Amino acid sequence: MKSENKPYKGYVTDYSTGLNYIPTQIKQSDPIVEEVKDIMDKRSTKGIEEYGTTLADNPDGFYRWLNELQSELLDAALYIQKLKKQK
Repeated sequence: MKSENKPYKGYVTDYSTGLNYIPTQIKQSDPIVEEVKDIMDKRSTKGIEEYGTTLADNPDGFYRWLNELQSELLDAALYIQKLKKQK
């Protein structure tokens, strides 16, 4: 008995080749994700204007970014504590 080549959920079968693939165009989007993407685009534009380079092209090294991340996470912890104190 020959087994059928059924795609996993989210995959589409190209019957001319028999291959399964994930469609590149998503038919439905999540408004929360779209909102965050918009915020990130605006933040990127502001950063490029302020620093004159993209994050990808920035030559700063590993430890600089590690320190930046630590600083941002510490700020986040402070914001969380502040919100927890509000009623």
